[in-house]
Parts: sequence; structure tokens; C-alpha cells
Amino acid sequence: MPLSDRGLLLLGLVLGSFCTLLGSVVPGNNSKDALNVLLIIVDDLRLSLGCYGDKLIRSPNIDQLASHSLLFQNAFAQQAVCAPSRVSFLTGRRPDTTRLYDFNSYWRVQAGNFSTIPQYFKENGYMTMSVGKVFHPGISSNHSDDSPYSWSVPPYHPSSEKYENTKTCKGPDGELHANLICPVDMADIPEGTLPDKQSTKKAIQLLEKMKTSSSPFFLAVGYHKPHIPFRYPKEFQKLYPLENITLAPDPQVPPGLPPVAYNPWMDIRQREDVEALNLSVPYGSIPVDFQRKIRQSYFASVSYMDSQVGHLLSALDDLQLANSTIVAFTSDHGWALGEHGEWAKYSNFDVTTHVPLMFYVPGRTALLPEAGEKLFPYIDPFDSISELMEPGRQVEDLVELVSLFPTLAGLAGLHVPPRCPSPSFHVELCREGQSLLNHFQFHDLEEDLTHRGNPRESIAYSQYPRPADYPQWNSDKPSLKDIKFMGYSIRTIDYRYTVWVSFNPHEFLANFSDVHAGELYFVDSDPLQDYNMYNETQGGDLPQLLTP
Repeated sequence: MPLSDRGLLLLGLVLGSFCTLLGSVVPGNNSKDALNVLLIIVDDLRLSLGCYGDKLIRSPNIDQLASHSLLFQNAFAQQAVCAPSRVSFLTGRRPDTTRLYDFNSYWRVQAGNFSTIPQYFKENGYMTMSVGKVFHPGISSNHSDDSPYSWSVPPYHPSSEKYENTKTCKGPDGELHANLICPVDMADIPEGTLPDKQSTKKAIQLLEKMKTSSSPFFLAVGYHKPHIPFRYPKEFQKLYPLENITLAPDPQVPPGLPPVAYNPWMDIRQREDVEALNLSVPYGSIPVDFQRKIRQSYFASVSYMDSQVGHLLSALDDLQLANSTIVAFTSDHGWALGEHGEWAKYSNFDVTTHVPLMFYVPGRTALLPEAGEKLFPYIDPFDSISELMEPGRQVEDLVELVSLFPTLAGLAGLHVPPRCPSPSFHVELCREGQSLLNHFQFHDLEEDLTHRGNPRESIAYSQYPRPADYPQWNSDKPSLKDIKFMGYSIRTIDYRYTVWVSFNPHEFLANFSDVHAGELYFVDSDPLQDYNMYNETQGGDLPQLLTP
């Protein structure tokens, strides 16, 4: 399809800038009083949190963390699927550099011997430890969570992980099933526990050991929920009565959505309770009553996960480590709960790429706790909460998860890795994300709590592969060899612009002169991204997309 001159200019921006976002290098800090780092990574968590304005969600412990943190309102993942996103932000490189778009390769073999965040801290004298799902397990982390490069001790995985996708969900028939919706009685499940409970217990044990260590620590804790299946203690379901659960505001597939952009959520369809609905593929909609049940269980899973975060942060307080430990909290990507007729990640929409991101830095984002004071006392989500806790400082600029590497390094007083050249496959230590350290440079804790730089100057990039122009069985998670198209997406404060171009998986090359489809959504007038204006802009000039 023909493109106007302005359209070609914007395509050039996508191609030329995608791997060259820069940040400033800051000098390191050789202080003996090094700050520890607790990095909390949640699986499939969208902005369904009280601190992000969702008044339905009970997330008091994460909200409490946010009240002492610098919270980024507009943080975006670089690919909305687990392994590519985690490898991207843990190496500080974009998927086109890690060459991981699926689950089936190890970046050190496929792309380059790139350093990771924990590896960098380890090489700078930190004890680095991994609990739960940090790297995606399997080939993409060399079946070892990138050991021994990244970790000082073998990573910990909870023993009950192996039951997550087995028949442990009691159905109305009294039998056990492998369901999507799976609230459980703790007394009835194998080992009497769940993975995230085990991870919290292990992480607290490691904190106890590190309290007396002379070395600073870097502890990464990865929580499984709210990743499917929604397997959580059944009492959390009571927080969300079905009569209070609304549907997605835009539950239909938008009429202007290109077929290549739609994901048919095949992993959901394979669950026994969804399979029993006999939905047509790819566009068959889920019955309204079952939609409410899915949303209910997602929200319940979030509250269950919040309780685990609460226990972990409370232990940090109890061990008097809160005044010497940076806490970073984020998610690998979001998850659609019926928006655009989709029930998964696997897209470039905001609902799947927009993620929570916050940093607690002792003495910078909050005053140091006094003796006996607790910053993070555990809050029971079942307790009545009179009002939501307000976040601390907030940043409205658009930022990316690839910024996590340079930002954590700088906050800890380490040298920020240099920006990557292009190409950078031969460079072990560099980063493609901008450092966010400038957002932490405020004069005192009483000044305006919302940082407003110039959000019109900030851009976030994401991408997603597809095997065909139309939805098919492997559209959600195509293997590298099957990728035929790549959707490259720009998100600014004003719009989301996506082009679906042909892609050569053997050469890892996108052909931006072969555009198969496009999407253009104006955020102010179309915040849910339902009205695709791309075709209206072709044949004439595109709007002034690049003008402040």
C-alpha cells in the first residue's frame, strides 16, 4: 500500500530509532555503604492496582510501596510475552538485538554474550540471588536461569511449580480439571502450598542470611500470579463478588483492526473450562457470565500476589534492611481482560504493553525510617480500607523496561553502562535504554510530587511477531522460523502508531518498504485504542505526529 512522505518519515523513525535510544552515563560511587537491591518481577500484571487508579482492586501492600516510591505512570514493555520481555529488560537490549521473539533460543548463543543486570551487580561485588520466575525457564535462559553468569548461588524454584498446569482444579462435577479458573482450598492441593507462597518464604530466608553478610545483595523475586491458570487461595475470590465485576469497556473486536494485529488467545482456549464453551476460532466471544468470572479470578490473583509482596516487604522492615535496600517493582507485560475481544498478552496494545514500574530508594524517594519505625507493615487485603493510599512521587513521561538496567545500576552507585553502538552484537556490556536517573534529582521531599518533564519528547517502542496475515493456531507465539511479519509500534503521549511489515527470520531483517497493515490511534480521543485511523491517513498527509 502506498505511503505519504510523512508516513515514510515516520517509518524511518521506527526503523532508525528502534535500537538507538540513548541515556547519559553517570559516574559510579565507590562508597563502602553500598545499597542492596530487591527486584520484584510480577508475571502478566497489567495496571490493575490501586496505586494506578483502579479503585476496585485490593492491592494495599503494593500501594504502600508506591506511597514511598517514585512511580512511573507510563512504562512500557518491549514485547508482550514472557521470555522475550524478560531477556530484553534483564540485558537492557531490545528484542531485535537479543534476537529472541519466542522461547526457543539463548541470547548468548543466538545474538551475543550480553551482560545482565544481576551479572553486572555480581561483577561489582554483590551477592546475587534469584527466587521464583525471574528469567523465563527453559531454552531462553539455557535451562539454568543464566547460571552461573548471573547468580552467585543456584536459583530457587518452588517445588509446587510442577502442579500449575495439572489437574488440580475442582470443578462443579467434583472432579479435578486443568482449568483456567482455579481457586483452591490449600488443604486439598499437592504439598499444601502454592509457588508464590514458597517463593516468599525462600526470599525471606535469604534476607535473613544476608542481614549479617558483609557483602551487599541483589535479590530478584519473581511472582507467578496473575499468570494463568488463575490458581490462588479461594478466599481471595470473596474480595470480588461477581455482581461487582464489570465487563471490559470495549469487549468487541474493533472493526478497523487489521487481522494480523489480532491474537486468538489459543492458550486460554486449551484450558478445560474454556474448551467446554465450544467457542469458534478465532473471533468467537466468551459468554458474558464467564467473562466476569475470568476478570474476577484475575483480580483475586492480583490480591493474592499483593499479600505475598506484603509479607516480603514486611520482612525487609523487620530485618532493618529497609533503610539500605532499593526496591524496584515491575511486570514483564500486561494482559487483556476482554479488551478488543482478546484474553491474553501477545499484542502491541497498551493493555498488554503498559506495565507498573516503581522504585523505592532509601532517603531519596522517602525519608529514612527512624529506629523502630516500619515503612512496610503488612496490610491484610481483607481488612476494611477507608481510602486508597496515594502514590508518592509520580512521573508522567513515557519510559521503557529496557531502562531498568542503567537505572538500577545508577541508583546503586555503580557506573551506568555505556550506550550501545549499532550494531552491538559484539559488545558484552552496554545498554539500549535511557537511564531514568534524572527523574530522581529532586531537591526535597516536599516539592511537587508529580514530575513533568516534557512527555511529548518521550517515546516507547514495542514489537510483536506474527506467522501470517490472518489469525491462526500459532499467531500468539510463533516460533522464529515461522515468523513472517513483525509489528513495530511507537507509543507517544499523543498516539500509538504500528506498522506490520514483512520479516525474514533467517536474516533477522524487517522490510519496512513492504507494509502489510497499519494502526494509528489517537490517545486523547481514543484512549482504549478502538478506532484505527491508519487508512484515513493514507493517500493524504499523516497528521502532524512528530510535532510537539
